[in-house]
Amino acid sequence: MQWYFVAALLTILTSSQGILTTLSQSNGGYKYDYATVPFLAEVFKLLVSSLLLWRECRKSPLPRMTTEWKSVRLYPIPSIIYLIHNNVQFATLTYVDTSTYQIMGNLKIVTTGILFRLFLRRKLSNLQWMAIVLLAVGTTTSQVKGCGEASCDSLFAAPIQGYMLGILSACLSALAGVYTEFLMKKNNDSLYWQNVQLYTFGAIFNMSRLLLDDFRGGFENGAFWQRLFDGYSITTWLVVLNLGSTGLLVSWLMKYADNIVKVYSTSMAMLLTMVLSVYLFNFKPTMQLFLGIIICMMSLQMYFAPPSTLVDIPPAVKAAPESLREVSIERRTDS
Repeated sequence: MQWYFVAALLTILTSSQGILTTLSQSNGGYKYDYATVPFLAEVFKLLVSSLLLWRECRKSPLPRMTTEWKSVRLYPIPSIIYLIHNNVQFATLTYVDTSTYQIMGNLKIVTTGILFRLFLRRKLSNLQWMAIVLLAVGTTTSQVKGCGEASCDSLFAAPIQGYMLGILSACLSALAGVYTEFLMKKNNDSLYWQNVQLYTFGAIFNMSRLLLDDFRGGFENGAFWQRLFDGYSITTWLVVLNLGSTGLLVSWLMKYADNIVKVYSTSMAMLLTMVLSVYLFNFKPTMQLFLGIIICMMSLQMYFAPPSTLVDIPPAVKAAPESLREVSIERRTDS
């Protein structure tokens, strides 16, 4: 399977994620406990990965599976990073508004490139660095509203704590992605075996969060498993399947492509979501949206296209072969 096909599918699924979540609302709210969605998505990914691993184990030769504790103990770390990241997100939103937070979230594009270079030792060309920065500029441009509006003014009115937490949030998001790629590529283990380890700990951490919420609420509404599917509709189940399928595609990209491909997929998904919202939710398109799309397309071309297609390199002038010198040989005759 080619990486660009998986990246395109990831873009489509990611863009439909926000739309499905909006459609799952009823009267502006959720009839279901939205904290159960990530938990069920982790369980779905774990079941699918276990099934695929079982099928792979029936073939010969058996897939490689490292079971040593020093290797397995590394897999809870991404879940811990995401857990810290989620708490930092809530802390950031106490200092900045939603629009400012979304714009600051584009910093993870640049921080991913930096950590990608530092930790994975992957060298990027100057043109690729320019493309990454251009992608961050393009996504930010598409989100900025017209000057004179409240959201435009609030971007520079947040306290310093909000900006610091926003930068920390971007770094944690990038760190989780880069570390996951490191796990997936550190050996030749089966992708499905690595997924089973990742999603087992992911399900455990999400379940722990649900239990903690119940404990804080004094189990007023009972344990989470007693109301796990309350308020679920077909659209809600589509949200769970979409979130789970997105995670499986991301793990494939981490194994066989890299984080930069994932960053481009999710960034393009955000733009696609905004375009689809024009038709589905009467979202008014802005000039900034069109400019952002153009800039992101230019960035995509700059990063993935061969440099020879971006720069007109004059053809090398071949030196004319030296003409053969005529050598006259005087034939001496003995008299």
